[in-house]
Amino acid sequence: MGALDGRVAVIAGGTSGIGARTAELFVNAGARVVIAGRRRERGEALAAKLGTAARFIRTDVSIERDVAAMIQHAVDSFGRLDCLFNNAADPSTGSGITDIDIQRFNAAIAVRVGGVLLGMKHAAPIMMRQQSGSIINTASVNGTRAGYTTLTGCTATAAVIHLTKSVAVELGPYGVRVNSLSPGPVITGMFGKALGIDPDTADSDTEAVRSAVGAFVSKVQPLRGVATPDDIARVVLFLASDASRFITAHDLVVDGGITAGRTQSETMAYFTMFQEKLRPAHPSRQSS
Repeated sequence: MGALDGRVAVIAGGTSGIGARTAELFVNAGARVVIAGRRRERGEALAAKLGTAARFIRTDVSIERDVAAMIQHAVDSFGRLDCLFNNAADPSTGSGITDIDIQRFNAAIAVRVGGVLLGMKHAAPIMMRQQSGSIINTASVNGTRAGYTTLTGCTATAAVIHLTKSVAVELGPYGVRVNSLSPGPVITGMFGKALGIDPDTADSDTEAVRSAVGAFVSKVQPLRGVATPDDIARVVLFLASDASRFITAHDLVVDGGITAGRTQSETMAYFTMFQEKLRPAHPSRQSS
Protein backbone atom coordinates (compact mmCIF):
# COMPACT_ATOMS: atom_id res chain seq x y z
CA MET A 1 0.00 0.00 0.00
CA GLY A 2 1.41 3.37 -1.05
CA ALA A 3 1.40 6.54 1.03
CA LEU A 4 -0.72 8.32 -1.60
CA ASP A 5 -2.97 5.51 -2.80
CA GLY A 6 -6.06 6.88 -4.52
CA ARG A 7 -4.99 10.50 -4.34
CA VAL A 8 -4.69 13.05 -7.10
CA ALA A 9 -1.94 15.65 -7.27
CA VAL A 10 -1.04 18.60 -9.46
CA ILE A 11 2.63 19.51 -9.76
CA ALA A 12 3.25 22.97 -11.23
CA GLY A 13 6.79 23.24 -12.50
CA GLY A 14 6.86 19.49 -12.88
CA THR A 15 8.87 18.97 -16.06
CA SER A 16 12.37 18.90 -14.52
CA GLY A 17 14.40 18.90 -11.32
CA ILE A 18 12.48 18.74 -8.06
CA GLY A 19 9.08 18.74 -9.75
CA ALA A 20 9.88 15.86 -12.09
CA ARG A 21 11.34 13.73 -9.31
CA THR A 22 8.29 14.48 -7.15
CA ALA A 23 6.01 13.29 -9.94
CA GLU A 24 7.92 10.01 -10.08
CA LEU A 25 7.74 9.47 -6.33
CA PHE A 26 4.03 10.36 -6.20
CA VAL A 27 3.14 7.84 -8.90
CA ASN A 28 5.25 5.19 -7.16
CA ALA A 29 3.35 5.97 -3.93
CA GLY A 30 0.00 5.32 -5.63
CA ALA A 31 -1.06 8.80 -6.71
CA ARG A 32 -2.35 9.99 -10.05
CA VAL A 33 -0.54 13.11 -11.15
CA VAL A 34 -1.04 16.08 -13.45
CA ILE A 35 2.33 17.48 -14.49
CA ALA A 36 2.23 21.15 -15.47
CA GLY A 37 4.91 23.27 -17.10
CA ARG A 38 5.79 25.37 -20.12
CA ARG A 39 7.91 22.80 -21.99
CA ARG A 40 5.39 20.58 -23.74
CA GLU A 41 7.80 18.05 -25.24
CA ARG A 42 9.57 17.45 -21.96
CA GLY A 43 6.32 17.24 -19.98
CA GLU A 44 4.66 14.83 -22.37
CA ALA A 45 7.73 12.61 -22.36
CA LEU A 46 7.70 12.45 -18.55
CA ALA A 47 3.97 11.68 -18.46
CA ALA A 48 4.44 8.90 -21.01
CA LYS A 49 7.27 7.45 -18.94
CA LEU A 50 5.07 7.39 -15.82
CA GLY A 51 2.18 5.67 -17.61
CA THR A 52 -1.57 5.95 -17.22
CA ALA A 53 -1.32 7.53 -13.76
CA ALA A 54 0.15 10.72 -15.22
CA ARG A 55 -1.09 13.51 -17.48
CA PHE A 56 0.61 16.64 -18.80
CA ILE A 57 -0.88 20.07 -19.41
CA ARG A 58 1.07 23.03 -20.74
CA THR A 59 0.83 25.80 -18.15
CA ASP A 60 2.25 29.27 -17.62
CA VAL A 61 1.50 29.93 -13.96
CA SER A 62 1.64 33.70 -14.45
CA ILE A 63 -1.54 33.43 -16.59
CA GLU A 64 -4.70 32.80 -14.57
CA ARG A 65 -6.62 30.96 -17.30
CA ASP A 66 -3.71 28.52 -17.60
CA VAL A 67 -3.74 27.86 -13.86
CA ALA A 68 -7.51 27.43 -13.80
CA ALA A 69 -7.23 24.94 -16.68
CA MET A 70 -4.44 23.08 -14.87
CA ILE A 71 -6.59 22.50 -11.80
CA GLN A 72 -9.67 21.62 -13.85
CA HIS A 73 -7.62 19.15 -15.88
CA ALA A 74 -6.90 17.18 -12.71
CA VAL A 75 -10.58 17.05 -11.77
CA ASP A 76 -11.68 16.15 -15.31
CA SER A 77 -9.01 13.45 -15.63
CA PHE A 78 -9.11 11.89 -12.18
CA GLY A 79 -12.24 13.15 -10.41
CA ARG A 80 -10.73 15.02 -7.46
CA LEU A 81 -7.74 17.00 -6.15
CA ASP A 82 -5.84 16.03 -3.00
CA CYS A 83 -2.50 17.76 -3.38
CA LEU A 84 -1.15 20.84 -5.13
CA PHE A 85 2.62 21.31 -5.32
CA ASN A 86 3.39 24.87 -6.43
CA ASN A 87 6.95 24.46 -7.67
CA ALA A 88 7.19 26.67 -10.77
CA ALA A 89 9.99 29.23 -10.84
CA ASP A 90 12.07 31.26 -13.23
CA PRO A 91 15.85 31.49 -12.77
CA SER A 92 16.87 34.03 -10.15
CA THR A 93 18.38 36.87 -12.15
CA GLY A 94 18.55 40.56 -11.40
CA SER A 95 20.63 43.28 -9.88
CA GLY A 96 20.94 45.46 -6.82
CA ILE A 97 18.41 48.04 -5.72
CA THR A 98 19.95 50.96 -7.65
CA ASP A 99 19.81 49.10 -10.96
CA ILE A 100 16.65 47.03 -10.55
CA ASP A 101 14.50 46.67 -13.66
CA ILE A 102 10.92 46.94 -12.45
CA GLN A 103 9.48 45.07 -15.42
CA ARG A 104 11.78 42.08 -14.88
CA PHE A 105 11.06 42.22 -11.15
CA ASN A 106 7.30 42.20 -11.73
CA ALA A 107 7.59 39.34 -14.23
CA ALA A 108 9.53 37.23 -11.71
CA ILE A 109 7.04 38.00 -8.94
CA ALA A 110 4.18 37.05 -11.27
CA VAL A 111 5.64 33.55 -11.60
CA ARG A 112 7.15 32.95 -8.18
CA VAL A 113 4.43 34.56 -6.05
CA GLY A 114 1.51 35.12 -8.40
CA GLY A 115 1.67 31.54 -9.66
CA VAL A 116 1.50 30.21 -6.10
CA LEU A 117 -1.39 32.55 -5.31
CA LEU A 118 -3.34 31.52 -8.41
CA GLY A 119 -2.73 27.84 -7.81
CA MET A 120 -4.16 28.11 -4.31
CA LYS A 121 -7.04 30.27 -5.51
CA HIS A 122 -8.28 27.64 -7.94
CA ALA A 123 -7.43 24.58 -5.83
CA ALA A 124 -8.99 25.88 -2.62
CA PRO A 125 -12.71 25.61 -3.58
CA ILE A 126 -12.28 21.96 -4.59
CA MET A 127 -10.39 21.03 -1.44
CA MET A 128 -12.81 22.97 0.74
CA ARG A 129 -15.72 20.99 -0.69
CA GLN A 130 -13.82 17.76 -0.08
CA GLN A 131 -12.89 18.94 3.45
CA SER A 132 -9.35 17.76 2.82
CA GLY A 133 -6.19 18.50 0.89
CA SER A 134 -2.53 19.42 1.10
CA ILE A 135 -0.95 22.41 -0.61
CA ILE A 136 2.84 22.65 -0.72
CA ASN A 137 4.62 25.79 -1.94
CA THR A 138 8.29 25.88 -2.85
CA ALA A 139 10.11 28.77 -1.18
CA SER A 140 13.81 28.85 -0.23
CA VAL A 141 16.20 29.56 2.61
CA ASN A 142 16.67 32.87 0.79
CA GLY A 143 13.23 33.82 2.03
CA THR A 144 14.53 34.15 5.59
CA ARG A 145 18.08 35.36 5.03
CA ALA A 146 19.61 37.72 2.48
CA GLY A 147 22.90 37.59 0.64
CA TYR A 148 22.81 34.19 -1.07
CA THR A 149 20.85 35.19 -4.17
CA THR A 150 19.36 38.22 -5.89
CA LEU A 151 17.12 40.84 -4.35
CA THR A 152 14.27 39.55 -6.52
CA GLY A 153 14.78 35.94 -5.48
CA CYS A 154 14.92 36.77 -1.78
CA THR A 155 11.82 38.95 -1.97
CA ALA A 156 9.78 36.38 -3.89
CA THR A 157 10.54 33.47 -1.57
CA ALA A 158 9.92 35.57 1.53
CA ALA A 159 6.51 36.45 0.11
CA VAL A 160 5.73 32.78 -0.58
CA ILE A 161 6.49 31.84 3.03
CA HIS A 162 4.12 34.44 4.46
CA LEU A 163 1.48 33.86 1.79
CA THR A 164 1.54 30.20 2.77
CA LYS A 165 0.88 30.99 6.42
CA SER A 166 -1.90 33.43 5.54
CA VAL A 167 -3.75 30.88 3.41
CA ALA A 168 -3.12 28.09 5.92
CA VAL A 169 -5.02 29.87 8.68
CA GLU A 170 -7.90 30.53 6.26
CA LEU A 171 -8.20 26.95 4.99
CA GLY A 172 -7.42 25.09 8.20
CA PRO A 173 -11.07 24.91 9.34
CA TYR A 174 -11.88 23.08 6.09
CA GLY A 175 -9.31 20.38 6.72
CA VAL A 176 -6.90 21.77 4.12
CA ARG A 177 -3.23 21.97 5.08
CA VAL A 178 -0.89 24.56 3.52
CA ASN A 179 2.88 24.45 4.02
CA SER A 180 5.96 25.83 2.37
CA LEU A 181 9.25 24.10 1.71
CA SER A 182 12.57 25.94 1.88
CA PRO A 183 15.50 24.08 0.33
CA GLY A 184 19.08 25.28 0.37
CA PRO A 185 21.17 24.82 -2.80
CA VAL A 186 20.01 21.80 -4.80
CA ILE A 187 21.65 20.22 -7.83
CA THR A 188 19.23 21.24 -10.60
CA GLY A 189 19.42 22.99 -13.94
CA MET A 190 18.19 26.26 -12.42
CA PHE A 191 21.73 27.53 -11.92
CA GLY A 192 22.60 27.01 -15.58
CA LYS A 193 19.37 28.64 -16.72
CA ALA A 194 20.21 31.72 -14.66
CA LEU A 195 23.43 32.00 -16.69
CA GLY A 196 21.52 31.87 -19.97
CA ILE A 197 22.18 28.21 -20.82
CA ASP A 198 19.47 26.48 -22.86
CA PRO A 199 16.95 25.04 -20.35
CA ASP A 200 17.03 21.49 -21.73
CA THR A 201 20.83 21.50 -21.75
CA ALA A 202 20.96 22.91 -18.23
CA ASP A 203 18.59 20.21 -16.96
CA SER A 204 20.42 17.33 -18.60
CA ASP A 205 23.98 18.33 -17.64
CA THR A 206 24.30 19.18 -13.95
CA GLU A 207 27.86 17.98 -13.29
CA ALA A 208 29.25 21.52 -13.40
CA VAL A 209 26.48 22.53 -10.98
CA ARG A 210 27.44 19.71 -8.62
CA SER A 211 31.04 20.96 -8.51
CA ALA A 212 30.12 24.63 -8.06
CA VAL A 213 27.42 24.01 -5.46
CA GLY A 214 29.64 21.54 -3.62
CA ALA A 215 32.41 24.13 -3.31
CA PHE A 216 29.95 26.68 -1.94
CA VAL A 217 28.12 24.51 0.57
CA SER A 218 31.34 23.07 1.96
CA LYS A 219 31.95 26.52 3.45
CA VAL A 220 28.47 27.32 4.78
CA GLN A 221 26.67 24.01 5.36
CA PRO A 222 27.32 21.91 8.48
CA LEU A 223 26.00 18.67 6.99
CA ARG A 224 28.27 17.09 4.39
CA GLY A 225 27.10 16.58 0.81
CA VAL A 226 24.88 18.40 -1.64
CA ALA A 227 21.09 18.13 -1.86
CA THR A 228 19.57 16.46 -4.92
CA PRO A 229 16.02 16.69 -6.31
CA ASP A 230 15.31 13.33 -4.69
CA ASP A 231 16.15 14.71 -1.23
CA ILE A 232 13.60 17.47 -1.65
CA ALA A 233 10.96 15.35 -3.40
CA ARG A 234 10.89 12.92 -0.48
CA VAL A 235 10.03 15.80 1.84
CA VAL A 236 7.24 16.87 -0.52
CA LEU A 237 5.90 13.31 -0.38
CA PHE A 238 5.88 13.53 3.42
CA LEU A 239 3.95 16.81 3.36
CA ALA A 240 1.44 15.37 0.90
CA SER A 241 0.81 12.24 2.96
CA ASP A 242 -1.05 11.52 6.19
CA ALA A 243 2.30 11.28 7.97
CA SER A 244 2.16 15.09 8.19
CA ARG A 245 -1.59 15.32 8.87
CA PHE A 246 -1.20 17.75 11.79
CA ILE A 247 1.36 20.06 10.15
CA THR A 248 0.13 23.28 8.60
CA ALA A 249 1.26 26.92 8.27
CA HIS A 250 4.82 25.63 8.54
CA ASP A 251 7.94 26.43 6.51
CA LEU A 252 9.92 23.19 6.40
CA VAL A 253 13.61 23.97 5.89
CA VAL A 254 15.72 21.36 4.09
CA ASP A 255 19.14 22.98 3.92
CA GLY A 256 21.72 20.75 5.61
CA GLY A 257 21.88 23.20 8.52
CA ILE A 258 22.83 26.36 6.58
CA THR A 259 20.32 28.59 8.34
CA ALA A 260 21.38 27.38 11.80
CA GLY A 261 24.41 29.65 11.72
CA ARG A 262 28.09 29.62 10.79
CA THR A 263 29.86 26.30 10.41
CA GLN A 264 32.40 25.37 13.07
CA SER A 265 35.31 25.94 10.66
CA GLU A 266 33.97 29.38 9.73
CA THR A 267 33.52 30.28 13.40
CA MET A 268 37.06 29.19 14.25
CA ALA A 269 38.45 31.23 11.33
CA TYR A 270 36.68 34.33 12.65
CA PHE A 271 37.87 33.59 16.19
CA THR A 272 41.48 33.27 15.00
CA MET A 273 41.20 36.56 13.12
CA PHE A 274 39.76 38.21 16.24
CA GLN A 275 42.69 36.95 18.33
CA GLU A 276 45.25 38.15 15.81
CA LYS A 277 43.70 41.63 15.76
CA LEU A 278 43.43 41.82 19.55
CA ARG A 279 46.91 40.58 20.57
CA PRO A 280 48.99 43.57 19.29
CA ALA A 281 46.78 45.98 21.18
CA HIS A 282 46.79 43.93 24.41
CA PRO A 283 50.04 41.89 24.80
CA SER A 284 49.86 38.97 27.19
CA ARG A 285 51.44 39.22 30.69
CA GLN A 286 54.18 36.77 29.75
CA SER A 287 55.53 39.06 27.03
CA SER A 288 55.54 42.16 29.26
